[in-house]
Amino acid sequence: MTAKQGDEQEPNGSESLLTVVVAAGVNLAIAVAKVVAGLISGSAAMLSEAAHSFADTVTELLLVVAVRRGARPADESHPFGHGKSAFFWALMAAGATLVVGAGFSITHGVQTILYGEELGDLRVSYVVLAVAFVLEAVSFLRAVHQIRGEARRWRISPRDYVGFTADTAVKAVLFEDAAALAGILVAAGGLLGYQLTGSAVFDGAASVLIGLLLLGVALSLIRANASLLIGQAAPVMLRDAIGAELDARPEVVETVELLTMMLGPNDILVAAKVDFHHQYTGDRLEEAADRVERAITGKWPEVSHVFLDPTPGHAARRRIAEADGTS
Repeated sequence: MTAKQGDEQEPNGSESLLTVVVAAGVNLAIAVAKVVAGLISGSAAMLSEAAHSFADTVTELLLVVAVRRGARPADESHPFGHGKSAFFWALMAAGATLVVGAGFSITHGVQTILYGEELGDLRVSYVVLAVAFVLEAVSFLRAVHQIRGEARRWRISPRDYVGFTADTAVKAVLFEDAAALAGILVAAGGLLGYQLTGSAVFDGAASVLIGLLLLGVALSLIRANASLLIGQAAPVMLRDAIGAELDARPEVVETVELLTMMLGPNDILVAAKVDFHHQYTGDRLEEAADRVERAITGKWPEVSHVFLDPTPGHAARRRIAEADGTS
């Protein structure tokens, strides 16, 4: 037995798309400015920051693809929809951050530490970093705003929401913008260290640290998306709530088994073996199952598919065993 996907999923997907588009536009503008500043100053940290912003731009373009492809409706070839394609493209985006951003920054930073460098005028670099910090903060606050709104809807803290959400697009923007803000401060520290000491080690070390920040973000997002692609269950909080709803229904004796899977960022499959009261047979059983299904999808619009399998519970199995023993 199945239910149609809830209408409330589309607005959340649209909001995620807006969050990603804002982040992509901001990062592209910042990347160009950082390249110019990096070429003028010759700073490894500035060029690493430029690579960081270009990597973020590529990442967010892939996340746009993820959001749009994941929102495509179900068809004959994909009866459960295309939600998992969002996880695939988000995984590719995390890989881009790992290769383009972290790889370049660490490699360039190590070369600077080993072979040294002489920096030029750093005033442009400081201005670009200051403007970049403001723009990255705007993108970051946009992601935080969405996360707070979703957290209120689930009645949990924003931190807990970030931990369990399958909306990897907005999670990626949040993590990458946070890393970008930290990276800008690190780059500024590297430039200042060079100015105070004349040693390129500070600039190179800043570049390496920026790469390590990107590495941490990329690995975290790769792990999250890989788990979702494999077939991750719905958050424990939601599974427990659905189980409690099933057990509380007057038609149900007990829930024998409850399975869930994330089909997309806001698309959940529920499959349950349920022991219905013995008076529900034939048409009455179908009507009872339909009521239970509608109760679940009405309370959680994210649940797009519900499969209920009438299964004898412990008490029913004991009755069957006793009846078999006396016959």
